[in-house]
Amino acid sequence: MKQRYPKHNFLAFPSMPKVSLLPILLFYLIYTTGEVVSDHRKIRIDDDVYCESWRFSVETNDAGYWSTIPARCVQFVQDYMTGDQYRYDSEVVAENSVRFAKTVEISDSGSDGWVFDIDETLLSNLPYYQLHGFGSETFDEESFDSWVDLAEAPALPASLSLYKELKQLGFKIFLLTGRSEYQRNVTEKNLLYAGFTNWERLILRYQAMLQYIYRINKVGPSDQGKPAIIYKSEKRSDLQHEGYRIHGSSGDQWSDLLGFAVARRSFKLPNPMYYIS
Repeated sequence: MKQRYPKHNFLAFPSMPKVSLLPILLFYLIYTTGEVVSDHRKIRIDDDVYCESWRFSVETNDAGYWSTIPARCVQFVQDYMTGDQYRYDSEVVAENSVRFAKTVEISDSGSDGWVFDIDETLLSNLPYYQLHGFGSETFDEESFDSWVDLAEAPALPASLSLYKELKQLGFKIFLLTGRSEYQRNVTEKNLLYAGFTNWERLILRYQAMLQYIYRINKVGPSDQGKPAIIYKSEKRSDLQHEGYRIHGSSGDQWSDLLGFAVARRSFKLPNPMYYIS
């Protein structure tokens, strides 16, 4: 029978041991592409490159639902949230918001409105998330509510500047939050502590049973259990039915901005720490 291959390996010589091609090929693959193949998935060598792409997919809403940040991105998210880039990104959003707001012709009717979310939009919960893995831990409602009760969340500086400028321009400010009605007092206290004043209305999730516990002067269906995008759309719709024109809306979640009864312009603030649908 004819030999299919030469009898001698060109890498095998009498004076040297046989050389395996695998390390050489692996090195070449990493050197030329920056990636290795494992379990049929491409895994990037540079975590910062991967995590920047992941953050981009989150901010554009391409990522869809997600519960915690990738384990390999904890340091990246920490550096982003505590560094200059988060501040710069927030400032750009505020600048774009002001640029649009100045194009609006404010009427004398007092019906020109702007809607703000609160958490990670006006108030920063970064002190809380610094103690809880910057979004790498499963959300714990009880511990977060304890943080809210302290009423010590600082203002996002760019948002505070935007808020004040919108007030000067003549907009009615509506604060629409996913917090519950029983948190109204601590939320108002925190907003005042952070420098936010003279809003037109603070809207929180209503729960029917709380009317009797906290003597809330309100009746109607409960907001508890509704997806944020439905709850906030309904509240914006209520404002429109009252005659308000919602020119602008600011929030860190897409569920703050999308749905129905949307603003003329919506402005998304960065937040790679958590997702609310």
